[in-house]
Amino acid sequence: MPIYDFQCTACGYQQELMRKVSAPSVEACPKCQQQTFSKQVSAPNFQLSGSGWYATDFKNNQSAAGSKPAESASAGESAKCNPGCACH
Repeated sequence: MPIYDFQCTACGYQQELMRKVSAPSVEACPKCQQQTFSKQVSAPNFQLSGSGWYATDFKNNQSAAGSKPAESASAGESAKCNPGCACH
């Protein structure tokens, strides 16, 4: 659910509120009770939860896409490279 910036045009009170997209854009101000508490135009603000998002699963992933295994791996060596190796 998105987080919106609201401001009262009567008293100037500001607050961030989590609201459905379909919720009305004008509400009663929690401070002065006037019907002038409305959504402001601002940058989007939301938080992703659960797995499968960049911040939780991919941000610190060290595997390089498209990397190839070492070409001359002997029987005792692993075919996988360590992060930061100089073989490719």
